[in-house]
Amino acid sequence: MAYTGPSEYGTWAPPVYHLTRPPKEVHVYQLDAEVDSQSGVAAGGSSTFARMAKWCPDGTAALAQCEDRAFRYLQLPAELLGVTADALQPASLPRCLTQSAPILDYAWYPAASIRDSASFCFVASVRECPVKLLDASDGRLRASYRIVDHRERQVAPHSLAFNVSANRLYCGFEDAIEVFDIHCPGEGTRLHTTPSKKSRDGLKGIISALAFAPDMSSGMYAAGSLSPSPPSSSNIALFSEDTGDAPVMFVGADDPQHGAGYGVRASVSQLMFNPARPYLLYASFRRRDSILCWDLRADVSQPIEIFQRQPPPITGRARRPATNQRLRFDIDYGGKWLSVGDQDGGISVFDLAAHPDPAPGENAPQPTARSTPIMQFDGHRDAVGSVVFHPLRPLLLSVSGSRHFDASTSAQRSDESSSDSDDEIIELEAPDANAAKPRNTVSSVTIPRKRPQPVTLDASVKLWDCNSQ
Repeated sequence: MAYTGPSEYGTWAPPVYHLTRPPKEVHVYQLDAEVDSQSGVAAGGSSTFARMAKWCPDGTAALAQCEDRAFRYLQLPAELLGVTADALQPASLPRCLTQSAPILDYAWYPAASIRDSASFCFVASVRECPVKLLDASDGRLRASYRIVDHRERQVAPHSLAFNVSANRLYCGFEDAIEVFDIHCPGEGTRLHTTPSKKSRDGLKGIISALAFAPDMSSGMYAAGSLSPSPPSSSNIALFSEDTGDAPVMFVGADDPQHGAGYGVRASVSQLMFNPARPYLLYASFRRRDSILCWDLRADVSQPIEIFQRQPPPITGRARRPATNQRLRFDIDYGGKWLSVGDQDGGISVFDLAAHPDPAPGENAPQPTARSTPIMQFDGHRDAVGSVVFHPLRPLLLSVSGSRHFDASTSAQRSDESSSDSDDEIIELEAPDANAAKPRNTVSSVTIPRKRPQPVTLDASVKLWDCNSQ
């Protein structure tokens, strides 16, 4: 945390990043090598990895959503995070918070602090369960928020977001957004994003991304759908807390062949507003290497800038095809830097201040700027699921891992576990017509009892120092 001025409490200033050259790796943590002290066995097995990680709002701890249906606190050096002796040490937190089903999404309470036990909590969406408000210190359930469909089934939302006032929780699922008052557990208010299943109007499909504008007075938030947009509309819409389920506007992409209003024909993976310039909205899409940016003060039919990811060349490794896995990007609190990973393990950094914003109210069409990374480096050996900037220090956290079902990795794993496998061996008698073998020759066929399991090439967590000169 940086303080300036003679005030008693000081003035907060965002951390300063020097990202013209690759950052310094200060800590590496292998998630799949985590060992249970009681059993002595790897807690998650060789296929566990972190899908994404998020800093606690006070920056003292990082929580990761893992493939093995668990939340894990990442074991990071306390001295690098600025945790003092008078504060609760992150080492005292439980390492693993296991859930009953796969985790879809989670979000920290905006005022969560490890120094305040009342606020130290987060919400989690677990499949076929109500939304859970969990105590971050021990994982116990504080409250639950139920979403029930027309068949009386529990619905787990695919996206979670707190509003700026931190008194309401927004949950996105199929064709609707459920709004809860966090102080009143139970059922919430449903906002339908489309009039009906058969209607072509509105925002259709699973609401896969939610993001609130950091401007407290506007009450605006963006929602994105997992269904690719049809030619007549977009799959990104802006809503207001005051107007309910009526969209304020749709955010599209202008295509020369189809005209204005033609949306991006891809599933929305993530939405995020610029923390310093809340009128800028960024979006990433499934199986797309680009991140689009719109200026909400001007024409939203076309983006003002496209950030194109270009994986750095990695010696001896072929580039993998596009993945359906969500690769989450992040913007620092100062609104100057954007960082994102790719499926090859590379990390790219973009300078958001390279192109000045158009003047407010400028209606003249501007050509869409295309930006390339100002800096790239090889961070991992597998897909980078998420990168997150530390809120108070010039640190960057990255997690990697993905599921691989290809024959080479499966064969490698089967060879490693052949000594203790439970495969069944059946002996068969060769037929008489087989001239290559004498009569009554016995051959064996191995039938595996277990189904092939995916493997992970790199399940590491790395902390990067972005202030090294």
